[in-house]
Amino acid sequence: MIGKLTVFLTVLALAWGISISVLAEADDIVVEGAWSRASIGTSRPGAAYLTIRNTGPEYVTLTGIRTDIATRSEIHRSSTDDQGVTSMAPAGEIKIAPTDTVSLEPGGLHVMLMGLQRPMTEGEAFWLTLVFSDGSEVSVEVSILGFAARGPDI
Repeated sequence: MIGKLTVFLTVLALAWGISISVLAEADDIVVEGAWSRASIGTSRPGAAYLTIRNTGPEYVTLTGIRTDIATRSEIHRSSTDDQGVTSMAPAGEIKIAPTDTVSLEPGGLHVMLMGLQRPMTEGEAFWLTLVFSDGSEVSVEVSILGFAARGPDI
């Protein structure tokens, strides 16, 4: 019932021109606070940030990401070594324990959007679909903030 209510409210809000970017549900997965930064054209990759909460009693595993704004999207992890050198690499699958939350944020885990199909323009939005190992999917609208944004509330 909650899933149908969420879809209905999302459709209703979109019909009224209201952006829904803070909540999407599928079974025991809640995605909140999805945002990205505007891009300068399409030659450089973009990134998206969000929080994934597992409200259920079992582990869930995020296995993939899809979007029409990029030809390829992956979860990456940024890290800094003891000498202050920052690097980034694909993170692979992300396991989320029961009642745990995983934050995808600048400087840590994040969605890399490679091969942008159009510029990411401030004030616009795009859809991102998270794919889990059990076959479930959660789609969320990602708000595009300004170039220097540090988060949706900052």
